[in-house]
Amino acid sequence: MNEQIIILDFGSQYTQVIARRVRECNVYSTILSFDTPVAEIAALKPKGLILSGGPASVYAQSAPLPDPLLFELGIPVLAICYGLQIAAFFLGGKVEPGGRREFGKGTLRVKDAGCALFKNLPAELQVWNSHADKVTKLPKGFRSVAETENSRHAAIENRSKKQYGLQFHPEVAHTPRGKEIISNFVHTVCGCGKTWTMRHYVDQAVEEIRAQVGKERVILGLSGGVDSSVAAALIHKAIGSQLTCIFVNNGLLRAREADVVREVFGRHFKIKLQYEDATDLFLKKLVKVTDPERKRKAIGKTFIEVFESAAKRAGKARFLAQGTLYPDIIESVPIAGNPAAMIKSHHNVGGLPKNMKFELVEPLKRLFKDEVRQLGLELGLPKEIVYRQPFPGPGLAVRILGEVTPDRLRIVREADAIVVQEMKSSDWYYKIWQSFAVLLPVRSVGVMGDERTYDFTIAIRAVDSQDGMTADWVKLPYDLLERLSSRIINEVKGVNRVCLDISSKPPATIEWE
Repeated sequence: MNEQIIILDFGSQYTQVIARRVRECNVYSTILSFDTPVAEIAALKPKGLILSGGPASVYAQSAPLPDPLLFELGIPVLAICYGLQIAAFFLGGKVEPGGRREFGKGTLRVKDAGCALFKNLPAELQVWNSHADKVTKLPKGFRSVAETENSRHAAIENRSKKQYGLQFHPEVAHTPRGKEIISNFVHTVCGCGKTWTMRHYVDQAVEEIRAQVGKERVILGLSGGVDSSVAAALIHKAIGSQLTCIFVNNGLLRAREADVVREVFGRHFKIKLQYEDATDLFLKKLVKVTDPERKRKAIGKTFIEVFESAAKRAGKARFLAQGTLYPDIIESVPIAGNPAAMIKSHHNVGGLPKNMKFELVEPLKRLFKDEVRQLGLELGLPKEIVYRQPFPGPGLAVRILGEVTPDRLRIVREADAIVVQEMKSSDWYYKIWQSFAVLLPVRSVGVMGDERTYDFTIAIRAVDSQDGMTADWVKLPYDLLERLSSRIINEVKGVNRVCLDISSKPPATIEWE
Protein backbone atom coordinates (compact mmCIF):
# COMPACT_ATOMS: atom_id res chain seq x y z
CA MET A 1 0.00 0.00 0.00
CA ASN A 2 1.41 3.44 -0.93
CA GLU A 3 -0.40 5.30 1.86
CA GLN A 4 -1.73 3.85 5.07
CA ILE A 5 -2.80 4.73 8.57
CA ILE A 6 -1.82 2.29 11.33
CA ILE A 7 -4.19 1.71 14.23
CA LEU A 8 -2.75 0.34 17.46
CA ASP A 9 -5.32 -1.81 19.26
CA PHE A 10 -5.49 -1.44 23.05
CA GLY A 11 -8.49 -3.73 23.38
CA SER A 12 -11.34 -1.48 22.31
CA GLN A 13 -14.50 -3.08 20.97
CA TYR A 14 -14.47 -0.21 18.43
CA THR A 15 -11.00 -0.78 16.93
CA GLN A 16 -12.39 -2.36 13.77
CA VAL A 17 -14.84 0.53 13.46
CA ILE A 18 -11.92 2.99 13.48
CA ALA A 19 -10.28 1.03 10.65
CA ARG A 20 -13.48 1.06 8.64
CA ARG A 21 -13.98 4.80 9.12
CA VAL A 22 -10.46 5.47 7.81
CA ARG A 23 -11.15 3.31 4.77
CA GLU A 24 -14.42 5.15 4.17
CA CYS A 25 -12.16 8.17 3.69
CA ASN A 26 -10.50 6.20 0.83
CA VAL A 27 -7.34 5.67 2.88
CA TYR A 28 -6.00 2.20 3.68
CA SER A 29 -5.77 1.21 7.36
CA THR A 30 -4.01 -1.60 9.20
CA ILE A 31 -4.67 -2.78 12.76
CA LEU A 32 -1.65 -3.82 14.85
CA SER A 33 -1.33 -4.92 18.46
CA PHE A 34 -0.52 -2.19 21.01
CA ASP A 35 2.89 -3.76 21.76
CA THR A 36 4.16 -3.75 18.17
CA PRO A 37 7.80 -2.54 18.25
CA VAL A 38 8.37 0.95 16.90
CA ALA A 39 10.91 -0.42 14.39
CA GLU A 40 8.16 -2.56 12.81
CA ILE A 41 5.80 0.40 12.64
CA ALA A 42 8.45 2.64 11.09
CA ALA A 43 9.26 0.00 8.47
CA LEU A 44 5.66 0.20 7.20
CA LYS A 45 6.10 3.95 6.58
CA PRO A 46 2.62 4.97 7.73
CA LYS A 47 1.30 8.45 7.06
CA GLY A 48 -0.26 8.56 10.51
CA LEU A 49 -0.96 6.62 13.67
CA ILE A 50 -4.21 6.16 15.62
CA LEU A 51 -4.27 4.81 19.17
CA SER A 52 -7.54 3.04 19.97
CA GLY A 53 -9.52 3.14 23.18
CA GLY A 54 -9.54 0.25 25.62
CA PRO A 55 -11.07 -0.99 28.87
CA ALA A 56 -7.96 -0.60 31.05
CA SER A 57 -6.63 2.19 33.25
CA VAL A 58 -3.12 3.44 32.47
CA TYR A 59 -2.17 2.97 36.12
CA ALA A 60 -3.38 -0.63 36.35
CA GLN A 61 -0.67 -3.26 36.86
CA SER A 62 -1.80 -5.14 33.72
CA ALA A 63 -2.38 -2.02 31.62
CA PRO A 64 -1.44 -2.47 27.94
CA LEU A 65 1.40 -0.06 27.30
CA PRO A 66 3.06 0.58 23.90
CA ASP A 67 6.68 0.99 22.94
CA PRO A 68 7.93 4.16 24.75
CA LEU A 69 9.45 5.49 21.50
CA LEU A 70 6.04 5.60 19.84
CA PHE A 71 5.69 9.38 20.07
CA GLU A 72 9.15 9.99 18.62
CA LEU A 73 8.38 8.56 15.20
CA GLY A 74 7.78 12.03 13.77
CA ILE A 75 4.41 11.11 12.22
CA PRO A 76 0.96 12.50 13.10
CA VAL A 77 -0.83 10.79 16.00
CA LEU A 78 -4.53 10.70 16.91
CA ALA A 79 -5.08 9.20 20.36
CA ILE A 80 -8.66 8.17 21.22
CA CYS A 81 -10.02 7.72 24.78
CA TYR A 82 -7.60 5.27 26.47
CA GLY A 83 -5.15 6.21 23.71
CA LEU A 84 -5.37 9.84 24.88
CA GLN A 85 -4.65 8.75 28.44
CA ILE A 86 -1.63 6.75 27.18
CA ALA A 87 -0.33 9.86 25.40
CA ALA A 88 -0.76 12.02 28.48
CA PHE A 89 0.82 9.38 30.73
CA PHE A 90 3.86 8.86 28.46
CA LEU A 91 4.47 12.54 27.69
CA GLY A 92 4.41 13.91 31.23
CA GLY A 93 0.75 14.72 31.80
CA LYS A 94 -1.52 13.35 34.49
CA VAL A 95 -4.49 10.97 34.38
CA GLU A 96 -6.87 10.50 37.29
CA PRO A 97 -10.21 8.81 37.96
CA GLY A 98 -13.02 11.16 36.96
CA GLY A 99 -15.26 12.76 39.58
CA ARG A 100 -18.02 10.96 37.77
CA ARG A 101 -17.83 8.48 34.92
CA GLU A 102 -18.84 9.70 31.49
CA PHE A 103 -20.73 7.17 29.37
CA GLY A 104 -23.14 7.92 26.55
CA LYS A 105 -24.02 11.09 24.68
CA GLY A 106 -22.36 14.36 25.50
CA THR A 107 -21.91 17.84 24.06
CA LEU A 108 -18.46 18.87 22.87
CA ARG A 109 -17.70 22.58 22.84
CA VAL A 110 -14.86 23.49 20.48
CA LYS A 111 -12.69 26.23 22.04
CA ASP A 112 -10.27 26.65 19.14
CA ALA A 113 -11.77 26.43 15.66
CA GLY A 114 -8.24 26.59 14.26
CA CYS A 115 -7.60 23.00 15.32
CA ALA A 116 -7.31 20.92 12.14
CA LEU A 117 -9.51 18.14 13.53
CA PHE A 118 -12.52 20.47 13.66
CA LYS A 119 -12.09 22.05 10.24
CA ASN A 120 -15.53 22.97 8.77
CA LEU A 121 -17.33 21.72 11.89
CA PRO A 122 -19.64 23.69 14.21
CA ALA A 123 -18.66 25.00 17.65
CA GLU A 124 -20.84 22.39 19.39
CA LEU A 125 -20.98 18.70 18.49
CA GLN A 126 -22.79 15.67 19.83
CA VAL A 127 -20.22 13.05 20.84
CA TRP A 128 -20.17 9.62 22.48
CA ASN A 129 -18.19 9.11 25.66
CA SER A 130 -17.11 5.87 27.31
CA HIS A 131 -14.55 6.47 30.03
CA ALA A 132 -13.98 6.65 33.78
CA ASP A 133 -10.47 8.17 33.93
CA LYS A 134 -9.65 11.58 32.48
CA VAL A 135 -6.64 13.79 31.80
CA THR A 136 -6.20 16.37 34.58
CA LYS A 137 -2.80 17.79 33.58
CA LEU A 138 -1.67 18.30 30.00
CA PRO A 139 1.75 17.16 28.76
CA LYS A 140 4.24 19.86 27.86
CA GLY A 141 3.52 21.37 24.44
CA PHE A 142 -0.18 20.39 24.45
CA ARG A 143 -3.18 22.65 24.80
CA SER A 144 -6.89 21.99 25.26
CA VAL A 145 -9.00 22.74 22.17
CA ALA A 146 -12.40 21.33 23.22
CA GLU A 147 -14.28 20.38 26.38
CA THR A 148 -17.35 18.49 27.58
CA GLU A 149 -19.38 19.01 30.73
CA ASN A 150 -17.18 16.49 32.57
CA SER A 151 -13.78 17.08 30.98
CA ARG A 152 -11.85 20.31 30.38
CA HIS A 153 -9.50 18.39 28.09
CA ALA A 154 -11.91 16.46 25.84
CA ALA A 155 -9.70 17.31 22.83
CA ILE A 156 -6.03 18.32 23.02
CA GLU A 157 -3.32 19.08 20.50
CA ASN A 158 0.37 19.65 20.06
CA ARG A 159 0.05 21.46 16.76
CA SER A 160 3.74 21.65 15.94
CA LYS A 161 4.19 17.88 16.35
CA LYS A 162 0.77 17.05 14.81
CA GLN A 163 -0.23 15.04 17.87
CA TYR A 164 -3.89 15.03 18.89
CA GLY A 165 -5.99 13.41 21.60
CA LEU A 166 -9.76 12.90 21.93
CA GLN A 167 -11.48 11.78 25.13
CA PHE A 168 -14.61 10.77 23.14
CA HIS A 169 -15.11 8.22 20.35
CA PRO A 170 -15.32 9.86 16.88
CA GLU A 171 -15.62 6.46 15.15
CA VAL A 172 -19.03 5.41 16.48
CA ALA A 173 -22.39 6.28 14.90
CA HIS A 174 -23.40 8.11 18.12
CA THR A 175 -20.86 10.80 17.22
CA PRO A 176 -22.70 12.00 14.06
CA ARG A 177 -19.87 14.21 12.73
CA GLY A 178 -17.12 11.86 13.89
CA LYS A 179 -16.28 10.62 10.42
CA GLU A 180 -15.47 14.22 9.45
CA ILE A 181 -13.07 14.47 12.39
CA ILE A 182 -11.30 11.30 11.23
CA SER A 183 -11.30 12.61 7.65
CA ASN A 184 -9.69 15.84 8.82
CA PHE A 185 -6.99 13.82 10.56
CA VAL A 186 -6.12 11.53 7.64
CA HIS A 187 -6.45 14.14 4.89
CA THR A 188 -5.68 17.54 6.43
CA VAL A 189 -3.20 16.49 9.13
CA CYS A 190 -1.58 13.41 7.57
CA GLY A 191 -1.84 14.62 3.97
CA CYS A 192 -3.26 11.36 2.62
CA GLY A 193 -4.88 11.27 -0.80
CA LYS A 194 -7.94 9.20 -1.68
CA THR A 195 -6.16 6.25 -3.25
CA TRP A 196 -7.91 3.34 -1.51
CA THR A 197 -10.58 2.34 -4.05
CA MET A 198 -11.89 -1.02 -5.16
CA ARG A 199 -10.69 -0.46 -8.71
CA HIS A 200 -7.18 0.09 -7.38
CA TYR A 201 -7.53 -2.95 -5.14
CA VAL A 202 -8.58 -5.20 -8.04
CA ASP A 203 -5.44 -4.33 -10.01
CA GLN A 204 -3.19 -4.85 -7.00
CA ALA A 205 -4.89 -8.11 -5.89
CA VAL A 206 -4.67 -9.57 -9.42
CA GLU A 207 -0.91 -8.91 -9.47
CA GLU A 208 -0.47 -10.46 -6.01
CA ILE A 209 -2.49 -13.58 -6.90
CA ARG A 210 -0.51 -14.13 -10.09
CA ALA A 211 2.78 -13.64 -8.23
CA GLN A 212 1.79 -16.12 -5.51
CA VAL A 213 0.23 -18.80 -7.71
CA GLY A 214 2.39 -18.68 -10.80
CA LYS A 215 1.26 -21.49 -13.11
CA GLU A 216 -0.05 -23.73 -10.33
CA ARG A 217 -3.70 -24.74 -9.93
CA VAL A 218 -6.09 -23.44 -7.26
CA ILE A 219 -9.30 -24.94 -5.85
CA LEU A 220 -11.97 -23.03 -3.99
CA GLY A 221 -15.02 -24.18 -2.04
CA LEU A 222 -17.82 -22.09 -3.51
CA SER A 223 -20.87 -21.74 -1.27
CA GLY A 224 -22.81 -19.13 -3.21
CA GLY A 225 -22.37 -16.67 -0.32
CA VAL A 226 -20.90 -13.21 -0.78
CA ASP A 227 -17.34 -13.93 0.40
CA SER A 228 -16.62 -17.10 -1.57
CA SER A 229 -18.38 -15.67 -4.64
CA VAL A 230 -16.27 -12.50 -4.69
CA ALA A 231 -13.09 -14.50 -4.01
CA ALA A 232 -13.93 -16.80 -6.94
CA ALA A 233 -14.56 -13.90 -9.33
CA LEU A 234 -11.34 -12.13 -8.31
CA ILE A 235 -9.11 -15.20 -8.54
CA HIS A 236 -10.66 -16.17 -11.88
CA LYS A 237 -9.88 -12.68 -13.20
CA ALA A 238 -6.27 -13.23 -12.16
CA ILE A 239 -5.59 -16.81 -13.30
CA GLY A 240 -8.57 -17.94 -15.39
CA SER A 241 -8.73 -21.69 -15.99
CA GLN A 242 -6.13 -22.42 -13.30
CA LEU A 243 -9.01 -22.07 -10.81
CA THR A 244 -11.48 -24.86 -10.10
CA CYS A 245 -14.47 -24.11 -7.88
CA ILE A 246 -16.13 -26.96 -6.00
CA PHE A 247 -19.77 -26.40 -5.15
CA VAL A 248 -21.26 -28.88 -2.67
CA ASN A 249 -25.06 -29.17 -2.66
CA ASN A 250 -25.82 -30.44 0.83
CA GLY A 251 -29.57 -30.50 0.25
CA LEU A 252 -29.98 -27.76 2.86
CA LEU A 253 -29.81 -24.82 0.48
CA ARG A 254 -32.35 -22.11 -0.28
CA ALA A 255 -34.71 -22.41 -3.22
CA ARG A 256 -32.88 -22.42 -6.59
CA GLU A 257 -29.51 -21.90 -4.86
CA ALA A 258 -27.70 -24.58 -6.87
CA ASP A 259 -29.22 -23.36 -10.14
CA VAL A 260 -28.19 -19.74 -9.49
CA VAL A 261 -24.59 -20.66 -8.63
CA ARG A 262 -24.21 -22.83 -11.73
CA GLU A 263 -25.77 -20.17 -13.94
CA VAL A 264 -23.72 -17.23 -12.63
CA PHE A 265 -20.33 -18.90 -12.25
CA GLY A 266 -20.47 -21.75 -14.71
CA ARG A 267 -22.30 -20.23 -17.65
CA HIS A 268 -21.84 -16.48 -17.16
CA PHE A 269 -18.29 -16.16 -15.76
CA LYS A 270 -17.13 -19.39 -17.45
CA ILE A 271 -15.44 -20.50 -14.24
CA LYS A 272 -14.49 -24.18 -14.08
CA LEU A 273 -17.18 -25.44 -11.70
CA GLN A 274 -17.29 -28.92 -10.19
CA TYR A 275 -20.81 -29.61 -8.89
CA GLU A 276 -21.18 -32.18 -6.10
CA ASP A 277 -24.75 -33.21 -5.27
CA ALA A 278 -24.46 -34.83 -1.84
CA THR A 279 -28.07 -34.27 -0.77
CA ASP A 280 -28.81 -37.90 0.04
CA LEU A 281 -25.62 -38.31 2.09
CA PHE A 282 -26.26 -35.22 4.23
CA LEU A 283 -29.89 -36.12 4.88
CA LYS A 284 -28.87 -39.65 5.83
CA LYS A 285 -26.41 -38.23 8.40
CA LEU A 286 -29.21 -36.10 9.91
CA VAL A 287 -31.77 -38.87 10.45
CA LYS A 288 -33.13 -38.67 14.03
CA VAL A 289 -30.65 -35.88 14.93
CA THR A 290 -32.48 -33.19 16.90
CA ASP A 291 -29.80 -31.55 19.05
CA PRO A 292 -28.61 -28.29 17.39
CA GLU A 293 -24.92 -28.86 18.15
CA ARG A 294 -25.02 -32.44 16.87
CA LYS A 295 -26.66 -31.16 13.68
CA ARG A 296 -23.90 -28.63 13.08
CA LYS A 297 -21.13 -31.13 13.78
CA ALA A 298 -22.68 -33.77 11.52
CA ILE A 299 -23.04 -31.27 8.68
CA GLY A 300 -19.51 -29.91 9.14
CA LYS A 301 -17.90 -33.34 9.25
CA THR A 302 -19.82 -34.53 6.21
CA PHE A 303 -18.90 -31.40 4.25
CA ILE A 304 -15.21 -31.99 4.90
CA GLU A 305 -15.49 -35.60 3.73
CA VAL A 306 -17.32 -34.60 0.54
CA PHE A 307 -14.95 -31.72 -0.18
CA GLU A 308 -11.82 -33.81 0.33
CA SER A 309 -13.13 -36.45 -2.04
CA ALA A 310 -14.13 -33.83 -4.61
CA ALA A 311 -10.73 -32.10 -4.35
CA LYS A 312 -8.97 -35.37 -5.22
CA ARG A 313 -11.16 -35.81 -8.30
CA ALA A 314 -10.52 -32.22 -9.33
CA GLY A 315 -6.88 -33.05 -9.98
CA LYS A 316 -3.66 -32.00 -8.35
CA ALA A 317 -3.70 -28.47 -6.98
CA ARG A 318 -1.14 -26.68 -4.85
CA PHE A 319 -3.37 -23.92 -3.52
CA LEU A 320 -6.67 -23.71 -1.66
CA ALA A 321 -8.51 -20.38 -1.90
CA GLN A 322 -10.70 -19.08 0.90
CA GLY A 323 -12.90 -16.02 1.34
CA THR A 324 -11.28 -15.05 4.65
CA LEU A 325 -12.02 -11.44 5.62
CA TYR A 326 -9.98 -8.97 7.68
CA PRO A 327 -12.13 -9.34 10.84
CA ASP A 328 -11.47 -13.11 10.73
CA ILE A 329 -7.71 -12.67 11.05
CA ILE A 330 -7.47 -9.73 13.46
CA GLU A 331 -6.41 -11.04 16.85
CA SER A 332 -8.15 -9.39 19.79
CA VAL A 333 -5.80 -7.94 22.39
CA PRO A 334 -5.46 -10.45 25.27
CA ILE A 335 -6.47 -8.17 28.13
CA ALA A 336 -8.46 -9.39 31.10
CA GLY A 337 -12.03 -8.16 30.87
CA ASN A 338 -11.52 -6.99 27.28
CA PRO A 339 -14.98 -6.80 25.62
CA ALA A 340 -13.44 -7.10 22.16
CA ALA A 341 -12.12 -10.54 23.08
CA MET A 342 -15.62 -11.69 24.00
CA ILE A 343 -17.03 -10.30 20.76
CA LYS A 344 -14.27 -11.93 18.71
CA SER A 345 -15.02 -15.34 20.19
CA HIS A 346 -18.38 -15.34 18.42
CA HIS A 347 -16.65 -14.91 15.05
CA ASN A 348 -14.66 -18.15 15.16
CA VAL A 349 -15.16 -19.77 11.79
CA GLY A 350 -14.74 -23.50 11.31
CA GLY A 351 -12.83 -24.31 8.15
CA LEU A 352 -11.26 -27.21 6.35
CA PRO A 353 -8.94 -29.55 8.27
CA LYS A 354 -5.35 -28.41 8.79
CA ASN A 355 -3.97 -31.68 7.43
CA MET A 356 -5.12 -30.88 3.89
CA LYS A 357 -1.92 -30.33 1.93
CA PHE A 358 -2.58 -26.93 0.42
CA GLU A 359 -1.09 -23.47 0.56
CA LEU A 360 -3.72 -20.80 1.17
CA VAL A 361 -4.77 -18.03 -1.18
CA GLU A 362 -6.82 -15.42 0.70
CA PRO A 363 -7.34 -12.41 -1.58
CA LEU A 364 -9.97 -10.77 0.67
CA LYS A 365 -8.03 -10.93 3.93
CA ARG A 366 -7.43 -7.16 3.98
CA LEU A 367 -11.11 -6.30 3.44
CA PHE A 368 -14.17 -5.68 5.58
CA LYS A 369 -17.59 -7.00 4.54
CA ASP A 370 -18.81 -3.73 3.03
CA GLU A 371 -15.60 -3.51 0.98
CA VAL A 372 -16.10 -7.07 -0.28
CA ARG A 373 -19.52 -6.06 -1.58
CA GLN A 374 -17.99 -3.05 -3.36
CA LEU A 375 -15.37 -5.35 -4.85
CA GLY A 376 -18.06 -7.75 -6.06
CA LEU A 377 -19.83 -4.97 -7.94
CA GLU A 378 -16.50 -3.83 -9.40
CA LEU A 379 -15.94 -7.38 -10.70
CA GLY A 380 -19.37 -7.49 -12.33
CA LEU A 381 -21.17 -9.85 -9.95
CA PRO A 382 -24.96 -9.36 -9.92
CA LYS A 383 -26.54 -7.39 -7.08
CA GLU A 384 -28.54 -10.49 -6.09
CA ILE A 385 -25.29 -12.20 -5.02
CA VAL A 386 -23.31 -9.19 -3.78
CA TYR A 387 -26.07 -7.92 -1.50
CA ARG A 388 -27.69 -11.18 -0.55
CA GLN A 389 -28.46 -11.59 3.11
CA PRO A 390 -26.28 -13.84 5.32
CA PHE A 391 -27.05 -17.54 5.23
CA PRO A 392 -25.77 -19.99 7.87
CA GLY A 393 -23.19 -22.63 6.93
CA PRO A 394 -25.44 -25.51 8.08
CA GLY A 395 -28.16 -24.06 5.85
CA LEU A 396 -31.85 -24.66 6.44
CA ALA A 397 -31.02 -27.34 9.01
CA VAL A 398 -30.71 -24.65 11.69
CA ARG A 399 -34.04 -23.18 10.64
CA ILE A 400 -35.83 -26.45 11.30
CA LEU A 401 -36.23 -27.04 15.02
CA GLY A 402 -36.04 -30.75 15.62
CA GLU A 403 -35.30 -33.48 13.09
CA VAL A 404 -34.50 -32.54 9.49
CA THR A 405 -36.63 -34.50 7.01
CA PRO A 406 -37.27 -34.04 3.28
CA ASP A 407 -40.82 -32.83 3.92
CA ARG A 408 -39.78 -30.36 6.61
CA LEU A 409 -37.06 -29.07 4.29
CA ARG A 410 -39.68 -28.57 1.57
CA ILE A 411 -41.90 -26.60 3.96
CA VAL A 412 -39.21 -24.24 5.25
CA ARG A 413 -37.67 -23.81 1.78
CA GLU A 414 -41.00 -22.83 0.22
CA ALA A 415 -41.86 -20.52 3.11
CA ASP A 416 -38.41 -18.91 2.99
CA ALA A 417 -38.72 -18.33 -0.77
CA ILE A 418 -41.95 -16.43 -0.16
CA VAL A 419 -40.26 -14.31 2.52
CA VAL A 420 -37.43 -13.43 0.09
CA GLN A 421 -39.86 -12.63 -2.75
CA GLU A 422 -42.07 -10.37 -0.65
CA MET A 423 -39.16 -8.62 1.05
CA LYS A 424 -37.62 -7.84 -2.34
CA SER A 425 -40.87 -6.70 -3.96
CA SER A 426 -41.56 -4.38 -1.02
CA ASP A 427 -37.98 -2.97 -1.11
CA TRP A 428 -37.25 -4.21 2.42
CA TYR A 429 -34.81 -7.00 1.52
CA TYR A 430 -31.77 -4.79 0.92
CA LYS A 431 -32.57 -2.40 3.79
CA ILE A 432 -32.06 -4.85 6.64
CA TRP A 433 -29.52 -7.44 7.78
CA GLN A 434 -31.55 -10.63 7.52
CA SER A 435 -35.08 -11.99 7.00
CA PHE A 436 -36.13 -15.64 6.79
CA ALA A 437 -38.61 -18.35 7.80
CA VAL A 438 -38.20 -20.84 10.65
CA LEU A 439 -40.14 -24.10 10.94
CA LEU A 440 -41.23 -24.77 14.51
CA PRO A 441 -41.89 -28.27 15.87
CA VAL A 442 -45.33 -27.04 16.89
CA ARG A 443 -48.55 -28.27 15.33
CA SER A 444 -51.86 -26.61 16.03
CA VAL A 445 -55.49 -26.88 15.00
CA GLY A 446 -56.68 -24.81 12.09
CA VAL A 447 -59.57 -24.60 9.65
CA MET A 448 -59.17 -24.50 5.87
CA GLY A 449 -62.41 -24.45 3.96
CA ASP A 450 -64.70 -26.82 5.79
CA GLU A 451 -61.90 -29.05 6.98
CA ARG A 452 -60.05 -29.16 10.25
CA THR A 453 -56.23 -29.12 9.94
CA TYR A 454 -53.43 -30.01 12.31
CA ASP A 455 -50.34 -28.46 10.76
CA PHE A 456 -47.03 -26.75 11.48
CA THR A 457 -46.18 -23.17 12.49
CA ILE A 458 -43.78 -20.87 10.62
CA ALA A 459 -42.02 -18.05 12.44
CA ILE A 460 -40.80 -15.05 10.46
CA ARG A 461 -37.51 -13.55 11.61
CA ALA A 462 -36.49 -10.07 10.40
CA VAL A 463 -33.59 -8.27 12.08
CA ASP A 464 -31.30 -5.33 11.48
CA SER A 465 -27.66 -5.22 12.51
CA GLN A 466 -24.29 -3.72 11.65
CA ASP A 467 -22.18 -6.84 12.07
CA GLY A 468 -24.39 -9.62 13.42
CA MET A 469 -22.99 -9.25 16.95
CA THR A 470 -26.12 -7.48 18.16
CA ALA A 471 -29.44 -7.16 16.35
CA ASP A 472 -32.91 -5.72 16.79
CA TRP A 473 -36.12 -7.02 15.30
CA VAL A 474 -37.50 -4.96 12.42
CA LYS A 475 -40.93 -3.34 12.61
CA LEU A 476 -42.17 -4.49 9.21
CA PRO A 477 -45.37 -2.85 7.88
CA TYR A 478 -48.62 -4.63 8.72
CA ASP A 479 -49.61 -4.96 5.07
CA LEU A 480 -46.32 -6.76 4.31
CA LEU A 481 -46.79 -9.09 7.28
CA GLU A 482 -50.33 -9.77 6.12
CA ARG A 483 -49.12 -10.76 2.63
CA LEU A 484 -46.43 -13.00 4.10
CA SER A 485 -48.88 -14.80 6.36
CA SER A 486 -51.51 -15.18 3.66
CA ARG A 487 -49.12 -16.49 1.03
CA ILE A 488 -47.30 -18.93 3.33
CA ILE A 489 -50.53 -20.42 4.70
CA ASN A 490 -52.15 -20.65 1.27
CA GLU A 491 -49.16 -21.78 -0.78
CA VAL A 492 -47.12 -23.97 1.57
CA LYS A 493 -48.78 -27.30 2.23
CA GLY A 494 -48.44 -28.33 5.88
CA VAL A 495 -48.58 -24.83 7.44
CA ASN A 496 -51.67 -23.29 9.04
CA ARG A 497 -50.16 -20.64 11.33
CA VAL A 498 -47.55 -17.85 10.97
CA CYS A 499 -45.93 -15.94 13.84
CA LEU A 500 -43.49 -13.00 14.02
CA ASP A 501 -40.33 -13.25 16.14
CA ILE A 502 -39.94 -9.95 18.04
CA SER A 503 -36.80 -10.87 20.01
CA SER A 504 -33.58 -8.86 19.93
CA LYS A 505 -30.02 -10.18 20.13
CA PRO A 506 -29.15 -10.42 22.96
CA PRO A 507 -30.84 -12.21 24.65
CA ALA A 508 -31.98 -14.23 21.61
CA THR A 509 -29.69 -15.20 18.74
CA ILE A 510 -30.47 -14.28 15.14
CA GLU A 511 -30.79 -17.89 14.03
CA TRP A 512 -32.99 -20.17 16.12
CA GLU A 513 -30.43 -22.99 16.44
